[in-house]
Amino acid sequence: MPVMAMFPLGTVLLPGAYLPLHLFEPRYLELVAACLDGDQEFGVVLIERGSEVGGGDTRMRVGTVARIIEATRFDDGRWAIATVGTRRIRVEQWLADDPYPRAEVVDWPEPDPPADLADRVVAVRAVLRRVLATRTELGDHAAPATVELAGDPVLASYQAAVVAPFGPADQQALLEVPDAAQRLDRLADLLHEEEGYLSQRLAFEAGDDPSPG
Repeated sequence: MPVMAMFPLGTVLLPGAYLPLHLFEPRYLELVAACLDGDQEFGVVLIERGSEVGGGDTRMRVGTVARIIEATRFDDGRWAIATVGTRRIRVEQWLADDPYPRAEVVDWPEPDPPADLADRVVAVRAVLRRVLATRTELGDHAAPATVELAGDPVLASYQAAVVAPFGPADQQALLEVPDAAQRLDRLADLLHEEEGYLSQRLAFEAGDDPSPG
């Protein structure tokens, strides 16, 4: 079973997403050097509990392969790298963190998408744009409401999860959904919930009482 260098983080990397990292901890400096000498890939998993500094953490078992697309080393030994998520993996077994976190992993490919997947993307994009526009109106940080999604509906399902205003727990849950169709359905549910919450906020800030009766 393939052994892969791993980077537990307090954030979720999804396929197709960009992840910049600034590294100074000795074990991760070794990880980057080893990856650059090899296939330039390592796995990223969310830390469920604990800290990404010093070990002793509890790690999720579904993650994403990060490919290094740019790397700069500073005079003091630190690395600044840019990575992009490429594919899902499942951790079968964690190995000793020596000299850096490693695990036996297997790829978790997406099954063939159903014929109506593109229609689901269109529906999710519509509610996503409404949510982003409303958050902007409320003064919250949000991606532009004109966001476009990839023509590949599987990649679009991940892109929508990246752009949507969700935290790491929801993003991890979306990563672990077995296929793109279910992921888009789950995204639609979460976005409709967010839209309802934002509508209440708008009504409150306008001085209206959103409660019935």
